[in-house]
Amino acid sequence: MDALLEFAKGSLFKFSFALMILGSLRIVGLAFFNVGEALYRVEDRKIDYGEITRNTFSWLFPVKRWSTGRPAYSLISIAFHIGLILVPFFLAAHIGLWNQATGLSWPAMPQTVADILTVVVICCGPALVLGRLFHRNARAISRFQDYFWPLMLTVPAFSGFLCANGGLSAEAYRFWMLIHVLCANGIMIFIPFT
Repeated sequence: MDALLEFAKGSLFKFSFALMILGSLRIVGLAFFNVGEALYRVEDRKIDYGEITRNTFSWLFPVKRWSTGRPAYSLISIAFHIGLILVPFFLAAHIGLWNQATGLSWPAMPQTVADILTVVVICCGPALVLGRLFHRNARAISRFQDYFWPLMLTVPAFSGFLCANGGLSAEAYRFWMLIHVLCANGIMIFIPFT
């Protein structure tokens, strides 16, 4: 199991990270190409960059929309995403992996903050699924991935928290760490395709 864990943390991580970056760059490149193609086909080529910027930020930071409709669900979703973004990038152990794979390093968040955000992710992932299941309109428009992703994203949070705070035996630690790393690598691989 040690060899598999080292492979998952080393070569597989580098492959997954590269695929995520290259795939994401491909998506951005195609989006710019499609905008250029659309501009070429229309007569009025005026672009309201202010409106584009406002719309983009309203989707990236949906603060104005969270108070309408389903505020609790929106708040859970925002908290879930904050934890999902901050912990993988600012946990000291993760920064060490990023440094090993890419040579880049940056300041880490305190472990207590990382633990709190991880518990938030662990609680909010299943809550998002339940929020879709028990809300008739959300259930009607939900796809498989709308149920799968919150749970899939919760697994590395749970397994990582267990490894960091569980007082596990050496064998149990290696097992849960392997689950943690494999799920995280899988998530990076899936990102450009979802």
